Amino acid sequence: MAARTTPRGVDRVVGEQVTGAESIVRSLEAVGVENVFGIPGGAILPTYDPLMDSAKVRHILVRHEQGGGHAASGYAHATGKVGVTMATSGPGATNLVTPIADANMDSIPMVAITGQVAAPAIGTDAFQEADIVGITMPVTKHSYLVTDPDEIPRTIAEAFHIASTGRPGPVLVDIAKSAMQERTTFSWPQELALPGYHPVTKPHAKQVREAARLLATARRPVLYVGGGVIRSGASAALRRLVDLSGAAVVTTLMARGSVPDSHPQHLGMPGMHGTVPAVAALQKADLVVALGARFDDRVTGKLSSFAPHAAIVHADIDPAEIGKNRAVDVPIVGDLREVIEELVPALQTEQDRVGKPDVEAWWHQIDTWRETYPLGFSATADGHLAPQHVISRLGEIAGPDAIYVAGVGQHQMWAAQFIRYERPNTWINSGGLGTMGYSVPAAMGAKVGEPDRDVWAIDGDGCFQMTNQELATCAINDIPIKVALINNSSLGMVRQWQTLFYNQRYSNTDLHTGHGTVRIPDFVKLAEAYGCVGIRVEHESEVDDAIKRANEIDDRPVVVDFNVSRDAMVWPMVAAGVSNDDIQYARGISPAWDRED
Repeated sequence: MAARTTPRGVDRVVGEQVTGAESIVRSLEAVGVENVFGIPGGAILPTYDPLMDSAKVRHILVRHEQGGGHAASGYAHATGKVGVTMATSGPGATNLVTPIADANMDSIPMVAITGQVAAPAIGTDAFQEADIVGITMPVTKHSYLVTDPDEIPRTIAEAFHIASTGRPGPVLVDIAKSAMQERTTFSWPQELALPGYHPVTKPHAKQVREAARLLATARRPVLYVGGGVIRSGASAALRRLVDLSGAAVVTTLMARGSVPDSHPQHLGMPGMHGTVPAVAALQKADLVVALGARFDDRVTGKLSSFAPHAAIVHADIDPAEIGKNRAVDVPIVGDLREVIEELVPALQTEQDRVGKPDVEAWWHQIDTWRETYPLGFSATADGHLAPQHVISRLGEIAGPDAIYVAGVGQHQMWAAQFIRYERPNTWINSGGLGTMGYSVPAAMGAKVGEPDRDVWAIDGDGCFQMTNQELATCAINDIPIKVALINNSSLGMVRQWQTLFYNQRYSNTDLHTGHGTVRIPDFVKLAEAYGCVGIRVEHESEVDDAIKRANEIDDRPVVVDFNVSRDAMVWPMVAAGVSNDDIQYARGISPAWDRED
């Protein structure tokens, strides 16, 4: 079946002659694009000329293509709209590979438009030529090469449709410079014919009824919620399912905020650095209902020992994910919102037939785990700040309406653990690919998409040095993000593994950024050089005032350099490749499950 397209804000003049470049800009206007993050270069330059005249598309000049890609991702994650990034050929395009791969892993709707050398030069190793379609094909939903200017409107319409439907993801549109320069008749497609692309959104009713039957009769049920719930906008429906089912619920790193942390049935995050109750509940469950999750290794630990007693219901928009890692008893293919909206009344019908499930003993066990193994941390021994304290205070002061965007590493895990998330789309991070440097540009994109919300980038000193040049973009374009720099003068997560698994041999993890008299760089001075406010915090008594001061500054970005202990570790922890049964609550402390069964 052909998909309808709805042009927005484009004058469709029959027979009007435009350049291919003008056609690109008109096409972006037609699909409703409001913001593009990009940087010009030779092959894309013809498009930048008419882009200057657009009254509908705002172009934000980034300082690096990777920053543009992550900004598009942050924008998409915060708003649910398709993020757009633009770059030139060759190195400009290859600098987008990392953010494209990142968006692919986390199912972020994104369109990357790249310039390519002129069509006659393709394949000749021309200056700044790279086969970006071939390079990105494994990490995109689809990649296009356009050499005919007549194909530009249809291709862009298809790209946005593919990026935003089914399982969202990145689409690349590579356009030859010659196609931008040639004349064409602009004609917006009235429908899209995409043979072979028919995402299934409506679930099979029989499978939904079977899932409802299992959920109505399970004694130890767990709802295992993944990022698909966020992508599908299913949080409100999920809340009704949680309340009706009486099941325990865990939210993965990508699903934080899909269920309020304040909900009494919410056990927190499962997996490598999840809460003990969340990990234990999955291990002891007799039913696991996976909703938009993919049984990745960071959640399952040693796969053969994951949830050994549980029947598995797996609902996902992507049929390739179902059964990929874990055998499934009830597979459900469909959009998560539609699945849950059908599962709720089906479960109510089953409960009317068999009664409410008997989960009293299950909740007694869970509450025992909660009381015995709460999230916490110890005071530092070296006099530096406890990073967990800094992040928890940030969450308390900035509040649940702020958006928090993390880099990758210890600070990412602490931000997932110690900030309480009460609504979807307030937690943004690089989950699947684990891309250092994600935080600052993604926070920039989130702030562009949600200008009325406070946006905090929670970054480590290692991640921050990869993409902090985008602070210049923020300062010049009036994008007042706030950066909480968790500065332990180290590559913290790598150092933690060196402590635990490499006999404290700290090979190449000291960054010299925060401890002692030498600070290279001095982040406060760096922030000021970028036109931002720089604040340094070294004592616990300064933490709250620094956060409050940063929240009060709205006319420029703020960087708060929190000097924290390098010896702080992320706990709980399931070491890579071991069973979740072997979770450590703290160093040398493991729960004794058998005594609690």
